[in-house]
Amino acid sequence: MDTMTENDYLTAWGLYAFAALGCLLVWFRLTRWIWRWLREPLRLLMAVLLLSPTIVDPVKEQFAPAVAITALDLLLKVGNNAWRAISDLLMYAMIAFGLYLVFVLIRWPIERAAKARREEKAAAAAAVAAEPEDDEPYGRPPAPVGGMRVEPRL
Repeated sequence: MDTMTENDYLTAWGLYAFAALGCLLVWFRLTRWIWRWLREPLRLLMAVLLLSPTIVDPVKEQFAPAVAITALDLLLKVGNNAWRAISDLLMYAMIAFGLYLVFVLIRWPIERAAKARREEKAAAAAAVAAEPEDDEPYGRPPAPVGGMRVEPRL
């Protein structure tokens, strides 16, 4: 007997989405110390695992989280949706990592150019700091030392 109404279905997905985003935020906190080129793919993988749906009942077009379906089917041996859920997970992971690769290929030259500009700016600042400073900014000779009187220029 199927007692889940459309409202219950949407409420369950809303609660799962809230919990999944909480888990994702915790994962972001746990991986913040890792080197960036490893941290970003790990975060993407966790997002795919938590947020990818798979179809449970094709007749009613009801979906469930693919990782939950896989775990329940494999641990409890209750259904035959595990391979479908695994294939959905792999498909979403390939799409996500393909888009991430495009993002990285676009971002890489931009970051290299920004790094070159920062290094050039630091080198220019170091060169300016190494120059001796003049006491007189307008190129006038320094004031004579001793008791000689200096007349003002008109």
